Amino acid sequence: MSDPPARRVARGQATVEVALALPVLAVACLLVLQLALVARAQLLVNHAAREAARAVAVDGRAGAATRAARSSPGLDRGRLRVVTSARGAPGTTVRATIRYRVRTDVALVGPLLGDPELTASVAMRVEGDDQVGP
Repeated sequence: MSDPPARRVARGQATVEVALALPVLAVACLLVLQLALVARAQLLVNHAAREAARAVAVDGRAGAATRAARSSPGLDRGRLRVVTSARGAPGTTVRATIRYRVRTDVALVGPLLGDPELTASVAMRVEGDDQVGP
């Protein structure tokens, strides 16, 4: 015995609805994945900025901040720019700013978003021998 005509139409309607909704859901999932990858990159940029500020505060030699930031894992060294303030006397503050352009290369949604530039800036006190510690 076959299904009544009304039931066959309802089954076909559900198939069409799924066929129309599935691509939208797939793109939404890819967009969430791309946003998660950008958020991960922002955390890595924050870490690189902390490393760069620490290197200037402790070491102070030319290029120490850039070396420290570029040694942070997970970032493309060619897309990383490091700017630091001049190191002063012990107790003063130095600032390291990192700019990083993230690749958005998830299929379908990456080209729609473009490559955002992430920025992180960290200030840290310069350490020295004459500072009194706890």
